[in-house]
Amino acid sequence: MELKLGVLALLEAKPEKAAEVKEFLIGGKDIVDREPGTRTWYAFQIDDTHFGIFDSFADEDARNAHLGGEIPKALGQVGPDLLAKDPDLRTVDLLAVKHEEVDAQS
Repeated sequence: MELKLGVLALLEAKPEKAAEVKEFLIGGKDIVDREPGTRTWYAFQIDDTHFGIFDSFADEDARNAHLGGEIPKALGQVGPDLLAKDPDLRTVDLLAVKHEEVDAQS
């Protein structure tokens, strides 16, 4: 199934809460593992206080299910305590995707 859509969320942690934001994002993988429509999910750190999430989807229904799912709800609950400002959330259209299967036996 072709990946056509994405979500990019950029997060700025309060300096004293950066470690907690990092742990929140690491723990988020367990949640998105239960979302069949979320085809890829990346949580990343840009610098000491800036983080992000990028997800991809095959269709609008899957993206909307994710946006209404557990990660945004959890972020809404912890965000005011952990983040310096509201997340910068953007929906994107994917123009080109390279996806390579990795041989698990390598």
